Formats: sequence, C-alpha cells, structure tokens
Amino acid sequence: MGCFYSKKSRRKAHGKEERTPTATTVETAATGNALPLGNNAEEAPKLYSWDKRDKVDPKDYMLTGLKDATVGRLPGKLNGQQFIIQECENCNIYILDHAATITIDDCVNCRIVLGPVKGSVFFRDCKDIKCVVACQQFRTRDCKKMDVFLCCATQPIIESSTGMKFGCFQYYYPELAFHFKDAGLSIFNNNWSNIHDFTPVSGENNWSLLSETAAVEDHVPAPGAESEFVSVRIFTDVAHSIVPLTKGGRRKDSEESCLFVFFAGDYTAANARKLIDEAIGKGFVLIQTKEVAMRPEDIKRVFQNNAEDLIEWITKGPVTALELNGDGVVEACKSIASDLFRGTKVFVSENKNTSSRDVDNFFNFADMQMGL
Repeated sequence: MGCFYSKKSRRKAHGKEERTPTATTVETAATGNALPLGNNAEEAPKLYSWDKRDKVDPKDYMLTGLKDATVGRLPGKLNGQQFIIQECENCNIYILDHAATITIDDCVNCRIVLGPVKGSVFFRDCKDIKCVVACQQFRTRDCKKMDVFLCCATQPIIESSTGMKFGCFQYYYPELAFHFKDAGLSIFNNNWSNIHDFTPVSGENNWSLLSETAAVEDHVPAPGAESEFVSVRIFTDVAHSIVPLTKGGRRKDSEESCLFVFFAGDYTAANARKLIDEAIGKGFVLIQTKEVAMRPEDIKRVFQNNAEDLIEWITKGPVTALELNGDGVVEACKSIASDLFRGTKVFVSENKNTSSRDVDNFFNFADMQMGL
C-alpha cells in the first residue's frame, strides 16, 4: 500500500506554504494498471500483484476538518498503515489500533488517544491538546499547551513548543498488548520523562512533568455511551495499564535503589509485572525499566564478578531490567526473588553498598545501546 499524505496544510516553512502530494495521486501511482507491450491489439493486459489488491480509500486513513465530534478508528481498522489528523477542533479522537506513523497538524482543543505507532508521532501547529501516545519516536513543532501521557522508545523531542507537560502512559484496551507487539514496541522501554528541547530559551522552561497523581481520565476521558467506541473495554487507571507506571526523571525518595534483571523466558513479562506489584505493595517505587539484548562482552562489562554465571542466559533473548527504589529495597528484592522466582534466572543487587553501581552500569549501557 502506498504512503498517504495530507491533502492540504496551512503550515509554513521560512514564510512559504508547504504543499504535499495528495493521497489520490499516491494511490493512482501505486495501483494503476500496466499497459501491454507490443502492437497486438488482441493481447490481454498483464496482471501484476498490485492489480489484484483491494482498492484503498484514502479517507479511511485520515481525519480532517472536524469540529465538536467524537471520532477515530476501532481495533483492526488501520492494521499498521499511516494515518493523518488535521484541522480538527474540540474533538475526542480515539485511534485504537497500531499504525506505521501518525501526523497531527493544526488541531485545537482536542483529546486524542493513539494506539502503538511503529515509527513517529509528529504534532505540528497544535494548541491545547491532551493525549495518550505510544510510539517509537515522538516530536512536536510549533505547539502550545499539550499534556501528554507518553510511552516512547527513544528520547522525545520538542521544537519551538511551549507549555508542554509529560506523564507516564497509562491505558488499557483488550487488543493493546497485541498492538504493542505488532508495532515492535516493548512496554518496558519508555523514556517519557527524558525530553530533549531542540530550541531552548534562556531563563525559561518549555516543558515540565505532570503531577505524580495526574490521572488520564482527568485529561482524556473515556468515550461516551453514545459513541461507537463504547463497545471497547477501556481502562485508564494504573492498575490496568499495559505499560508499567515509572517515576522517571523525578527526584527519588531514597538513596537506595536495587537492580532486578529477568533473563529471557516464556513468562518474563508476567514475572516482571508480578515483581512490580509485589514491590509496590511493600511501599517501594519503580523508577525505570528497560528491555535490551546483550552480548557476552556486555555481560562482563555490566555484571562484572557475576558475569560467568549469566553469559549462557543471554542467548535466549533480551533481558528485562527494573530499578526499584526505597529504604531496604535490596533486601526486600532478594527476599522476593527467593520466594517468587526460585526457578527463574534473575540477577538482584547483592547489597545496598554496590546496588547504585549496578543500576548505573546497566542503564548507562542500555541507553547507549538504544542511542539515547
């Protein structure tokens, strides 16, 4: 299927209006029938694979010029294609499917939910937006006043944008876990608070973090009973969220942190969630998580004296690591590992005197691997 572009845009670059090819033009180029070769008038036209594909209506992959509406796409409607939202005002928009890329242009006073996006989510010339977003790359340009509950695999970037506030992704609908997988995203790779401001202003701060008590439902309400989206079971509370709630770049409550690492297995994600629930139930805080592949030389550099016992386990797949924080967290995690994960290969910081080094070694390595 060909790429889709917006039919029009008011955006300007260096004082000149940008214009992009229309979706109809792209579709015609991608699906036009080939002419037969030679001069034989009775020779049947050749059929190519693209001639046999279902015809695509570009309108299915864009929302444009809407006002005071509740709109979007139900699960299974996009299936990894590109999507465009532009020139919408005072709308509730729910894209409950995975996509290749999504661009949002010239929108005002909208509440937006975007299912997992394999590539980039790009907001341009938007104002007063509240949204829930999961993506590989997140960018804004020329935007004002946005509240974003974000899961982003790489470092989010803002440019010429002000009044930006960020919180950790909190959302659930039944197909969401499958959509994360289809989009190639890990629920454990979330850099929601590690914002890069491409155009900082001296003495000013263009972005900040939302309150730790900020709730999605207070910013982006669930669909009303009169909309078609009411048929989808949506939860916005922390307990149901697919992505673990992390403290991110906020100040830690304790000087003691613990590194807890699961090596690849059939139940790695479930075990990580079990650990998080157990640790939070004991009053500890989840700071950050990462899922990353490791090589033998990486194991030696990160785990040092414990490397020999761990090298064989990295051949089974990526490792999942968590940083937990709080007074007494190291001993508590060792006890949890012994009680709940006795038959599972894990690494837990040995003592609180070396645990900070364990955390720094692993997450510095993971950040370098992911190009952050």
